This record gives sequence, structure tokens and C-alpha cells, in this order.
Amino acid sequence: MSELVELYGTDQPLETPLSVSFGPVAFDLGNGAISHLTVDGREILRQVAFLARDRDWGTRPAEVGPIAQTREGEDLVLTCHLVFENPPGRLDVDLTIRVRPDGLDVEAAGKATGRFETNRTGFMVLHPITGQAGAPVTVTHTDGRVEDGHFPERIAPWQPFMDMAGITHRVGDLECRCRFEGDAFEMEDQRQWGDASFKTYNRPIALPWPYAIADGEDLRQAVRIAWAPVRPAEAKPAEQLAAGTAFPQTAILVTADHARRAARNIGDLDAVRPQRLLCHVDASLGDVEGQFAAHAALQAAATGYRFDLEMIADFGADARVDPEPILSGYASVMRETGFAPDSVMVCPAVDRQSTPPGSAWPPCPPLDAIHEAARRQFGAARMGGGMSSFFPELNRKRPPIERLDFVSHSLCPIVHDAGDRAVMETLEAVSHITASARAIIGARGYRIGPSTIAMRQNPYGARTIPNPDRRRVAMTDDDPRHAGRFAAAYAVGLATALAPAGAEVWTPAELYGPRGLFAADGSPLPLTEAIAALAACAGMMVEAAEMDGERARLALSGAMLHANLTPRPLDDLPPFGWTVRHGVGDTLRQGGAGGTRSKG
Repeated sequence: MSELVELYGTDQPLETPLSVSFGPVAFDLGNGAISHLTVDGREILRQVAFLARDRDWGTRPAEVGPIAQTREGEDLVLTCHLVFENPPGRLDVDLTIRVRPDGLDVEAAGKATGRFETNRTGFMVLHPITGQAGAPVTVTHTDGRVEDGHFPERIAPWQPFMDMAGITHRVGDLECRCRFEGDAFEMEDQRQWGDASFKTYNRPIALPWPYAIADGEDLRQAVRIAWAPVRPAEAKPAEQLAAGTAFPQTAILVTADHARRAARNIGDLDAVRPQRLLCHVDASLGDVEGQFAAHAALQAAATGYRFDLEMIADFGADARVDPEPILSGYASVMRETGFAPDSVMVCPAVDRQSTPPGSAWPPCPPLDAIHEAARRQFGAARMGGGMSSFFPELNRKRPPIERLDFVSHSLCPIVHDAGDRAVMETLEAVSHITASARAIIGARGYRIGPSTIAMRQNPYGARTIPNPDRRRVAMTDDDPRHAGRFAAAYAVGLATALAPAGAEVWTPAELYGPRGLFAADGSPLPLTEAIAALAACAGMMVEAAEMDGERARLALSGAMLHANLTPRPLDDLPPFGWTVRHGVGDTLRQGGAGGTRSKG
């Protein structure tokens, strides 16, 4: 096995961005995108990129030509050519980056060959979230109006700013001004998808999509950035960990097919020994009885585990339908098969798909009526709601909290960017998501549903993105890194980020398949050992949970975990390695370095 496969599950070569340094300015340039733009070491923008999105909101890969560097007077000028293919169309873009000691301009000049279909094509600017959430900004609109506002503190379900021609924010003692040309821009709070950024993008989402850039049509846009010294703003105090916060129980997602296989191979559950099994039943797939029967057989074979039901309910296309008879039918079949879950979370099938700003909500009975009927019909000890998809869907269609014992949503780090660094950076946004969720649900039970690197279902398109070549692809249902040490480090990082939220349950993997615990030959993945170590920590008190972008440190009342979130050795940890110690002088388990060893 090559080192690349061991770390990332794929032989796809690592991308090596060009590191650019010019006076006080530094950034990485890769795939035609500027990343981590810093001035005197302070990050002022996370990214400036020219992107093309297809009809399923997948990001079309760019073929990037050679980068040329020249000096024009006091300026550094970098140029490259980008080609986006979306048959039958093609878009050629000449990108020019002009760097000055006090600013940076990025210009794009494109031309379409053939009909280029897209949901959005143009510049995207990412502002970092650390130190910026809740901070003041000034927005200039396309009609010249100036608006004083703030980056949202809690995650905004809709666009915080629209019809933008520019935005000014501060980073320490620098004021940064961004000006946009070539289209109207607007901002969305990307934290809700897990990205560690506020995203400003072109073409308002309320306009029709997909649309076409016609054969021979020209496209010109620019982002112009300038900075100047100002008096620094007062830093916000860090949020404190609430006393009495316990580490959550671990669940593993089980589909009906998984359940049938596990019932014949019951020892597979020992690989992790989770406290709970989250049993997925999707009525829109049909054969509800067969799905419940599979889970019932597993429950009979796997004593000692708690079973939970994730019920995807199909109410058809009529919002006026009474949900009671439909839910009664599901509950009756469930009882007839003998399946008896400890908790039931009901999610309407139509709510798995996102409803973007400006779009009509799909037909669905009122959530109040659904959850009132679900409690009567299923009668489980704990009844839940929320979304089987991600936080944006929960944030935009909030459940009736008073009718629920717990609320759930999932996480996925590859909605927008599947780069290795970007995936790890999503951990920075987790505390923003959990704080925003707590603002919605209060003290109700909080569960984090299936949260894997790969996406089990795409709320933003008709499909997940195929990945037959096992590459780093956004919105794919099969990410190769799930099979590498990368996923193990990510899981420890995710557990660290989630720990302060006081969640009851988290679900970091499925049992089998591309998001499961086992390789094709049946051997456990590196991720499996990490999840097993975390599952053993259920109920321990959280004493500290710290991340700095390179390391994760989780201190619990009975264990201490560390993870290296980088591809290079760090302290005593190998690339994407992790350790857990249960008690002083006890055994040290070290993932990514040959398994368990004793350390005094």
C-alpha cells in the first residue's frame, strides 16, 4: 500500500499550490484560486476563486494552465488560463492577479464555446469566521447605498446581505475593502453547510437556475481588494465550556440491507461497540414491512444495544393530506414485525431536499400535525424531529420544539469544497453550528445524525456526484479518504468540536458500504479504531476541547485524546495520527502508528 493510499485512500496526487509572497502579502494559488490571503501574517480573506457550478450544484473542475509571473512597475502580476467543461459547452477564462503592497485585484475574462449550462459561474469571495462572526461590516449596494451591519453571530438561514457592490471589514488593525464588478453579488452564511466562511458570490440565487452562457458570449468580472491601517477593535472573549457537559453516546447508521448482513455477522458490531444503532427506514423506497423486518431481526440478534428509528415518511404531493393514517400505517407495520425502537425521529421525505431562497416550499403537511400524530402512533419513549439532511434545512424549516424530545441534523464537510485542508477547516465551523442549533432548540435533546466525509444524499441536486476514479470530489457519496488515516483524524477532530455542545448522540459512520466501518475485504478501516475509542468515552465529563487548525485535544474525565489534523508529523504524532489514553499510566492507543502500545 502506498503512503498516499494509507493516508487518503487514493493514489490521486496531492495538489501543491504555488506559495506567493510579495512584501507584506502572502497567499497560496492553486486551481486558479487564491487561498488564505494574509497581510503581515493576518488572514483577511479565506479564498477568492472563479468557479462554475453545474445543475446539481456540483463544482466543475477547472483545467488550469501554467502560471506566469511578471513585474509591472511596483506590482506583481500573475496570469493563468482556466478551462471549464460542461458538455456540450466549454468556458475559457483568462485570470489575472495583480498584487500591490496595499491591495490585490483579480480579473476574469471568459468566453463560452457552445451552450454552457450552469447554476452559477463567476467569482466567489470567502471571509473567515474566526474573529468575524458578529463583527461590524459596511456594505455598498449596486445603487450606491451604504449599509452598516454585522456578520451574523448565529448562523443566518437566508442571505445576510444582497445586491452587493462591495463590503468592508476589519482584521485587527487593518481595514479591508472588497469591491465587486461585472454582476450583482450577495452573501450567504456558509457556516450552515459546515464551511468556515461567509461567502459572497455573483448572480442572485432568486434568479432562475440553471441558466446558459450562450455560444460566443463574453463574461467579465473583477474583485478588487485594498487594505489600510486602522485602530484595532476590541477582541471578543472566548466562550466558556458549560460545567457538567458529558461526551455523547455513539450510534452507527444501519440501513435494511446493513441489518440483514449484520444479523448474519453479529460480531461486526464488536469492531466499534457503539451504544446505539440508528435504523434507517425510507418509506419512499417502498417495502416498508421488509425494511422494518430486517431491523427487527437485527434487534433480536444484537442484544445489549439501544435501537433508534430514523423514519423517512412519504406524505405524497398533497400538503392537505392527513398525516395520521400514513404514520399509523408505518407504526402498525413496525409493531407487527416486532421492531421496538427506544426513540423515533420522523422526517418528511420532501424535506430531505433543500428549498433555496426564493423557491417554493414543496407540498407537505404542517410539522405540528406530523409530530403530534407521530407521538400518538409510534409511542416511543423519546420522539424526535429535525432533518435527516443538514443544518441549513433545519435552520430554514424549524420544527415545533414543544412537541419533540430531541432534534437532529447531520453534517457533511464536502458540500462546497473537497480539498483536504478545506475538509479539516470545516471543524472550525462546528461550534458555530451547534451554538446556532442550541439557539433554536434550547434545552431539548440534541443529536447529530450521520456525519461522514462523503454525502449519503444530496439535498441540493438530483443525485450525489459519481466518483468512479476515487478522487476528491464535492458532494460525492463515496469519498476515498473515508478509507484512510485522514478520516480517523477527522473523526477525532469532529468529536472534539462537538463535545462542548452537550449532544446526546452522534453518528460518525454507517455500518457497511462506502461510508461504513469495513474495507471491501472485511477488514476494519483506520476510522473504525478511532470511533471505537470515542465510543468508549460515552458519558465522560468534558473538561477541555481545543483545536488550533493543526491539532485537536479532547480532555475527558476518564480519557485524553489528541489528533494531528495535518499531513506532516507533528509533535509525537505521525501524519493524521491520533492517540487516546484512559487514565494516568494506562495503555496508550495510537492510531496511524502501528496500533496499541503501553506508555508509562
